[in-house]
Amino acid sequence: MNLTLRVWRQKNAQEAGKLVSYVASDVSPDMSFLEMLDVVNEHLIQKGEEPIAFDSDCREGICGMCSLVINGVPHGAQVQKGTATCQLHMRKFKDGDVITIEPWRARAFPVIKDLVCNRSAFDRIIQAGGFVSINTGGAPDANAIPIAKRDADRAMDAAACIGCGACVAACKNASAMLFVAAKVSHLSQLPQGQVEAKDRVRQMVARMDEEGFGSCSNQSECQAVCPKEIPVDFIAQMNREYLKSSV
Repeated sequence: MNLTLRVWRQKNAQEAGKLVSYVASDVSPDMSFLEMLDVVNEHLIQKGEEPIAFDSDCREGICGMCSLVINGVPHGAQVQKGTATCQLHMRKFKDGDVITIEPWRARAFPVIKDLVCNRSAFDRIIQAGGFVSINTGGAPDANAIPIAKRDADRAMDAAACIGCGACVAACKNASAMLFVAAKVSHLSQLPQGQVEAKDRVRQMVARMDEEGFGSCSNQSECQAVCPKEIPVDFIAQMNREYLKSSV
């Protein structure tokens, strides 16, 4: 396949960026999206040009680093739902397609360079309360604690969040509600998370607001683009936890 890429290029957060066009030729349909970018970068380096900066790590859809907006949708979810960018294959595109690639767009995620954003705001939200401080023991001890299957399954569903930030990038208000709700909910379902439950939700929501994320739009864009398909039901659960903690 031969493709035209319109890639966001920006030296740093202080300078203005712009879309630059590149030709990606002889692209194999079996390549992942990131492998295609690797090939484009190899050609740029051979010509003595600056390669495109983008994040990647596991390339298995479990780390959340591959934060790209593809044709206006985080992770290119309009092409293949429930997929991180690193799991998106070029067979989902057609020969001659024009593909626009941009970074996450949010005040709380400033651009570092090109397609790379600083998402340390998420780390600070986790540090505010997304943990348990009690000693849960080793795996056999923890497994010995009786937990209803419904609660265990729901906790695992929430814990599937990889913290990629697609929910923020998709929301018109750049809200982090789905991310925070997933982190609050997966601990609130388990007995190990009850000790700090009230403080956790208050502290994490407060930190989210301090970081400059917007309010929930109630339009479920976040659920539509989440690579782990985490439902907005968890936002309702977090709101209930917050209300209980305030009474």
